[in-house]
Amino acid sequence: MPGPDRDFWQRRFEQRQTPWDRAAPGPHIAAWFAEGTLRAGLRIAVPGCGSGHDALALAQGGCDVTAIDYVSAAIELTRQRLVAHGASAQLVEADVLAWQPTSPLDVVYEQTCWCALHPDNWPAYAAQLHAWLRPGGALLLMAMQCRRDSASEGRIDGPPYHMDINAVRALLPDPQWAWPAPPHAAVPHPVGWTELAIVLKRR
Repeated sequence: MPGPDRDFWQRRFEQRQTPWDRAAPGPHIAAWFAEGTLRAGLRIAVPGCGSGHDALALAQGGCDVTAIDYVSAAIELTRQRLVAHGASAQLVEADVLAWQPTSPLDVVYEQTCWCALHPDNWPAYAAQLHAWLRPGGALLLMAMQCRRDSASEGRIDGPPYHMDINAVRALLPDPQWAWPAPPHAAVPHPVGWTELAIVLKRR
């Protein structure tokens, strides 16, 4: 598939070259727990679990977590983090464009997986997100905002790839998803990017 291959990501995690990693859970996880969007007992997938910070926070909150990543190095980092904190989750090494849950999920927490996929793969990934969730389930989307000047020349640079909100809305259309009204909360990223925190409900 287009974009970085499995070896690229394996080397990044083996060498700890992961500048997108906050070294902490995404800060909006705590906000979603506080408002009740997240709560104990929910069946939740974390695609592109990376170093496992988010999977750990969700497991510690009582969620039934499935952490998915493309490469063994990321799965091992997540396993080590969970063990170190006495937490548990189902760990799955798989391609998110092919993986399917054994039964529909309540929630998908999407941060940094979508923006790591080349845009040619976005329609297939959007279809996967819809297929994974039960009707009424929630997609907790952290939409990476990292537009580059080269976009004005039609270039597609990344990862991370800029998640233009118009493109995202076209891929997650209103007949299939209930969108909240904007503006969406902007969550700063330590390297200077911003993520839009959006809760979508699967119809």
